[in-house]
Amino acid sequence: MRSASWSVMSLPEPARNFGAKSMKSYGEEKKTKMILSFFPMIVFGVLLLAAVSGVAIAGPAWQEEWERVLRAAKSEGKLAMIGPLGADRRDALTEAFQSKYGITVEYHADAGAGILPRLSAERKAGLYLWDVLVSGTSTVLENLIPNRIVDPLEPTMILPEVKESKNWRGGALEFLDPGRQLLVMTLLQRGTLYVNSNLVNPKEFSSYKDLLDPKWKGKIVGDDPRKSGTGQATFLFFYRHPELGADFIRALSRQSLTLLKNYAQQVDMLGQGRFPVGIGLSDSMTEERAKRGVPIVIIDPRQMKEGTPVSPVSGGLSLVNRAPHPNAAKLYINWLLSKEAQTIFARATGYISNRVDVPTDHAPAWRIPQPGSIKIYDLAAQEMLHKLTPLLHEVFGR
Repeated sequence: MRSASWSVMSLPEPARNFGAKSMKSYGEEKKTKMILSFFPMIVFGVLLLAAVSGVAIAGPAWQEEWERVLRAAKSEGKLAMIGPLGADRRDALTEAFQSKYGITVEYHADAGAGILPRLSAERKAGLYLWDVLVSGTSTVLENLIPNRIVDPLEPTMILPEVKESKNWRGGALEFLDPGRQLLVMTLLQRGTLYVNSNLVNPKEFSSYKDLLDPKWKGKIVGDDPRKSGTGQATFLFFYRHPELGADFIRALSRQSLTLLKNYAQQVDMLGQGRFPVGIGLSDSMTEERAKRGVPIVIIDPRQMKEGTPVSPVSGGLSLVNRAPHPNAAKLYINWLLSKEAQTIFARATGYISNRVDVPTDHAPAWRIPQPGSIKIYDLAAQEMLHKLTPLLHEVFGR
């Protein structure tokens, strides 16, 4: 009787090959699993060795640059900046930075007119005292850039959240000059028309041409547009708007406007009822009076056919050249353009940050910039201002 025993060799050749390959694959798979099981231990060992020996594991290039600048800035120990008037603005621009990095901030407040004379006088004496400037845009465009007092900002930017276009309104950082020396941090719709709500129904106005009604003759108070300020900004808006322009300004001048140079006086005369309507007044002062119960209302731009202008107000950022604390300046600029700092600055000022990830719930909805709004702060607006000035002198005198 033939034995029933058999071996692989007794199988046909294809089957023998299949079996051999399966055994080989099994061996390789087992070997791979063994290597992978040791991989976490290998990684841990490398990290542990790096920690014990003090060897750094290379991070992203920006992070290495940031850490270098941070160390150098702390060594400098100080930042010197010029910023807008107001304790709330000063505190927003300094306190959180000082607390976070331990670097002292020297803060000089200036509304704008004194910046060029100060810097020019200091530089003639060989003094370069300032690092960063936060101001209105006209000061930089008209005075500092032509006098070569500021440097390009982009080389100072390190943090990815600052450089990423998606974080900024319009999908890009908004620079106002070809050299990219002036950056718009904030943007908001301005108020232009104001009423005493005890005397006028705010809903009565739907166009600025309503101001030409004979019933308002001699009853309008405004900020004098022949000087720099809110009045000039308002008349620049009128001049630049395609549906208003020079003809509207000439017609408005025939309404016997009372033009004053003092913001508080203008707002108080409106609040007291001495005038029922105001144009080009101070938004911040008007809002402050309204909070105290004074019957003043800023007309909602969304109800006006022509809208209102958009402006950075005091939200322009520049780097002063030959800065005495260059690393602190670089650190500060990145911090100020971060979501954290922009939120602090926006809430303190009532402005709307140009960062789209910064909340806007601290401001009235009408403040949020509307697409297509007239700009009164860019280079084209500055050029138009030179044409507007002779017209203002023509209709209002010198």
